[in-house]
Amino acid sequence: MNLNWDILFFLSSVVLISLSGVMMPGPLFAVTVVKGYKNKNSGFLISIGHGIVEIPLMILIYLGFTRLLTSDIVKIAISLSGGLMLIFMGYQMFRQRKTSFASVEDNHNNSLAAGIFTTALNPYFLLWWATIGAALILTTRKYGVMGFILFVIIHWLCDFFWCSFISLAVFKSRYLWSPKVQQTVITICAFVLLGFGGWFIYNVIS
Repeated sequence: MNLNWDILFFLSSVVLISLSGVMMPGPLFAVTVVKGYKNKNSGFLISIGHGIVEIPLMILIYLGFTRLLTSDIVKIAISLSGGLMLIFMGYQMFRQRKTSFASVEDNHNNSLAAGIFTTALNPYFLLWWATIGAALILTTRKYGVMGFILFVIIHWLCDFFWCSFISLAVFKSRYLWSPKVQQTVITICAFVLLGFGGWFIYNVIS
C-alpha cells in the first residue's frame, strides 16, 4: 500500500477525532491526574491499560463484531458494573482527599489496572467505538490490513501522548500544590468518578 494523499488525509483526521475523544474530561482523565502526582510515568501505564482493552476491541470491530457493542444485555451489564466500580473508586478517592498525595502509595500495577478498569467499565467508551470508531475502522478497509494497523497505532499514540502529558505536567508542577489545592483537585476528581458512575446506573434504571 502506497502512502498516498488519500490515506494521509484519513490518518490526519484520525488524529483530530481521536484527540477530541481522549481530551474529553472523564474517568480516565481523573485517575491520570491523581496518579500523575505520585508517578510521572503513570500516564504511560494508564494508556497501556487503556490499550489492553481498546486494541482487541478495534480488532473485533474490524472483523465485523460491531453488533456486540450495541447489544442491550452488554450495555446494561457494563453500565451497571461500570457505574458501581466508578462509584467505589470515587468514594475511595474522596475518603483520601485530606491525605497528602505524596503519602498515597502507588505502583505500576495500580496505574495499569486503573487504565484497564476505567476503560472496560465505561459504557460511553463502547458507544464511541460502536459509532464514530466503527465508522473510522470501516474506512480503513479500503486501505487494506496495513491501513488498519496504521489506524490502531496512531489512535493509541494519541491516547499515550495525552495521558503521558497530563501525568508529567501534574508531576512536574506538584511542588506548587498546597494542601488545599491537593484536596480540591482530588475532590473534583472523586466527584467526576462518582458523577459518571451515577449517570451510568441512572441510564439503566430510568
